[in-house]
Amino acid sequence: MASTDAGQQQRALIPRRMAARLRGLSRVVRSPARLWALAKRILIQWLPQRLYARALIIVIAPIIILQSVIAFVFMERHWQTVTMRLSAAVTRDIAAVIDLVQSNPPDRQADILRIAQDRLGLKIDLLPPEPLPPPGPKPFFSILDQALSSEIGRQINLPFWLDTVGNSNIIEIRIQLPDQVLRVFARRSQAYASNSHIFLLWMIGTSLVLLAFAVAFLRNQIRPILTLAEAADSFGKGRPMPANFQPRGAEEVRRAGNAFIQMRERIERQIEQRTTMLTGISHDLRTILTRFRLQLAVLGPKVDTTALNQDIDDMQSMLEGYLAFARSEAAEDPGRFDLAEYFEKLREEAKLRKRKLSTELAGEAEVHVRPNAFRRLLANLIGNAFRYAKNVKVSARHQRGTLVVTVDDDGPGIPADRREDVFRPFVRLDSARNQDATGTGLGLSIARDIARSHGGDITLDDSPLGGLRAVVKVPA
Repeated sequence: MASTDAGQQQRALIPRRMAARLRGLSRVVRSPARLWALAKRILIQWLPQRLYARALIIVIAPIIILQSVIAFVFMERHWQTVTMRLSAAVTRDIAAVIDLVQSNPPDRQADILRIAQDRLGLKIDLLPPEPLPPPGPKPFFSILDQALSSEIGRQINLPFWLDTVGNSNIIEIRIQLPDQVLRVFARRSQAYASNSHIFLLWMIGTSLVLLAFAVAFLRNQIRPILTLAEAADSFGKGRPMPANFQPRGAEEVRRAGNAFIQMRERIERQIEQRTTMLTGISHDLRTILTRFRLQLAVLGPKVDTTALNQDIDDMQSMLEGYLAFARSEAAEDPGRFDLAEYFEKLREEAKLRKRKLSTELAGEAEVHVRPNAFRRLLANLIGNAFRYAKNVKVSARHQRGTLVVTVDDDGPGIPADRREDVFRPFVRLDSARNQDATGTGLGLSIARDIARSHGGDITLDDSPLGGLRAVVKVPA
């Protein structure tokens, strides 16, 4: 009984849902802005996304529309008009022959039939009076049948039978006279505009030739844009520019290519200048720190210099960390990085640190990255996990051209509202992970900087192990 009531309730809900959908559709139809927005969404959804396909549509669509209009006008006006006039002329000739046959004695009919064949091109026979054949099948689309039937009914107004299907070059017409049947054989070309297909063939043929030229031309115009996109993508991933890259194509594309080359040179020059400047500053500061150490050593054991030495060590660590952060964007040639070999070294490190480590690798072990930088990225993330957790899991898998490395641990984790803050340079959390006295607050900053220089990123989330999950995604 309960199931029956539930079924009735479900059936009662169907008309309500349909009514709600109809009301929503009526609101869209009444509002031109909503209707236009809906049409735009549908159009964007069905249109191709690539520039080459859209350019082809821009070229092909006007040609198809223009040819469709021309073909329609030609079929509707020229072809039909010419066929109607030719059919009317043939019908007039047949009507004239009928008048001559009916107005002359039987002994003159042979001359009339001969004149009709010699002068009018009509093969005419007079048959004994008999019923006309039953109507045959009509073609699906035939202007000739319609034109001849209309003209015979209008000019002759006698029972007739028409066959335009049996022989493609001959038309057979039978007309019921009072005492006999007039059979007429006429050439199809006499009543039908038979040269129309030549126009259509020329129109379609020339369109195909023009489209072939348009496709080849568009391909040559799109290729420089694709090459420029490939060069920009390689630069975003920290890879060298393609060896054969050179601005080509239209003037606007060449200008964009030259602008990209200049932008790349400026960025590389700026990175090089910053790295050189920071290297010089680091050298000067190291000299000062060395002097401090020498002066503390001269003081001897009589003076407690433990705190001062600790401060100098902290300054040294911060200086090295900041220099490493600045150098993380330095140029390094991409190469092959073996994940299986790196995971093997991680297991040895986990044993030394007395941590439980599990690794998982799905797909190719070798990836195309900047090896030293990528090794440092993983070392910073996994080093944090080793420092604050007992159990660590590292997995790597390939997903749609992207390498995804996941580092899970069972440590204290990071609050959700502070996970973006830890990527800022020198940020240390008062509670959670960064309580280590030797930390500088640059580990995650360097890791994200390296990931983004490869065209990827790092995100933090909750781990199934109860701690923090770090997800690295870089193009592979």
